[in-house]
This record gives sequence, structure tokens and C-alpha cells, in this order.
Amino acid sequence: MNNNISDKDKKDWQNFISNTEKLPNKDLKFEKKISIKVKSIDLHGYSLDKANEVIKDFIIKSYGERINKLIVVTGKGLHSQNEKDPYVSQDLSILKYSVPEFISQSKNLMKIIHEIKDAKIEDGGSGAFYIYLKKNKSL
Repeated sequence: MNNNISDKDKKDWQNFISNTEKLPNKDLKFEKKISIKVKSIDLHGYSLDKANEVIKDFIIKSYGERINKLIVVTGKGLHSQNEKDPYVSQDLSILKYSVPEFISQSKNLMKIIHEIKDAKIEDGGSGAFYIYLKKNKSL
């Protein structure tokens, strides 16, 4: 390998470092812009049947609107009337566990859902969950 640098290379280097013109960052050109559309629904006060009906319609409508992330607030069941039903554990809230189960049992809904996860504390913590929808390729 030759350690000698030619005069032309030295001159080119000097021109390069003394030039005040900004070089474009080619990496930024190819950076993908990801926009996340979020929608939320609060199911407090709904009966189980009504909550299941509403959440089904909400998921399908949101998918049609190309929403990426849904925040579903069910509550923690602290104010539910479970104690009046001897067949339901008082430790379980009706919607908190039943709505995600209803969704996961629906083959049609699961075709458009990528993932269901527990919500972060700022979005409701244990009284809420996220639904991440698949990309809607229609239109």
C-alpha cells in the first residue's frame, strides 16, 4: 500500500474541509415517516353484551378508518355489581377480562388485529388495554 498522498488528493481534501456548503444527508431522504393514528373508547357502565357489541363495531370501523392503535378502557371493576351475582367472583370485573376474551374468540376480529396488550399506566393501566390493528390494504 502506498502511504504517499498525491497533491491532487491533498488539494481536493482542502477544498472539501474549507467548503461551507452543507452536504445533504442522504439517510434522511429514505427515513420512513410512521404516523400512528390512535382512537379510544370507554366501556364504563356498559353491560357485557352491549360492550361486546360496541367493541366489535368500534374495531371494524377503526380498521376501515386506518387507525393503528386502539385504547379500550374497561375499568378495573371496582364499582361493578358482581357481588349481586353468586356465580361471578367478586375479585373479577366483568368487562376487564370478558371483552378481551370476546375479541380473541372472534375469528373475524382477529383477522384484522395484530396484537392485544395491557395498557400503560398513563392510558388506564390495569383498567385498559391496547389493540393494535393490522394495516388496512384496501382502497
